[in-house]
Amino acid sequence: MTDLNIVTLVSVGAHPTSGRARRAEQDARAVELGLRLAGEHLRVVHAGDPREEALRAYLGMGLPELTVLEQPAGADALPALADFLAEAGAQLVLTGSQAETGEGSGLLPYLLAERLGWPLVVGLAAVEKVEQGHAQVLQALPRGQRRRLKVRLPFLASVDNAAPVARQSAFGPARRGELQVEAVPALTDELFADAQLQPARPRPKRLKVIKAKTAADRFKAATAKASGDGGQVLRDLTPEAGAEAIFKLLVEEGVVR
Repeated sequence: MTDLNIVTLVSVGAHPTSGRARRAEQDARAVELGLRLAGEHLRVVHAGDPREEALRAYLGMGLPELTVLEQPAGADALPALADFLAEAGAQLVLTGSQAETGEGSGLLPYLLAERLGWPLVVGLAAVEKVEQGHAQVLQALPRGQRRRLKVRLPFLASVDNAAPVARQSAFGPARRGELQVEAVPALTDELFADAQLQPARPRPKRLKVIKAKTAADRFKAATAKASGDGGQVLRDLTPEAGAEAIFKLLVEEGVVR
């Protein structure tokens, strides 16, 4: 597939614990998949600040160069990326499913595909073959399932943890690789400028459900002594008092906030 014009879009990630800038995990998987398909012919593009040192982690994967569409902070990267891909004649564009910094909404692949008028494949796991203007790909589904799709070129695909694990970034190639900076028009993202960012709330925890396959297991689960010592038995309560006790338990378990 080396004659295929493949472009991978990357962003700057953040370490989940320290918050330190790094390569984004899912974007690195997109680069890995692109390298397996196109080798050194793969073109990797970032829209943002060319002075960001974390971008060199992608070069350390074996890329000779990385194209940076220079954009100031708060700019909308969508128009710049769409114009670049249209002019570059890209046939397959790979992205991560969601950024680790900024809005992190995961909408960029959808908006980009809509703007270009291309098909979008979500959860790409592998590209099996390309022939006669169509690609045969594997799409990852829940519970480890896979679905084979036939998609016309050009198309855009977002990868996630179903894609191959990214290779390690080597220090030498990361320093030797070149950042090719291109000056492109910048448009302010007015929606993002007026927005207020806050950490994402964790999903509510579900109460533990005992799954028993046989009658003996069900009887054992029903008669087993509770492991916790903080419970209490409530009898002869009014409906209001019972509802209050249930609500208090849900709050303590984190189901209701």
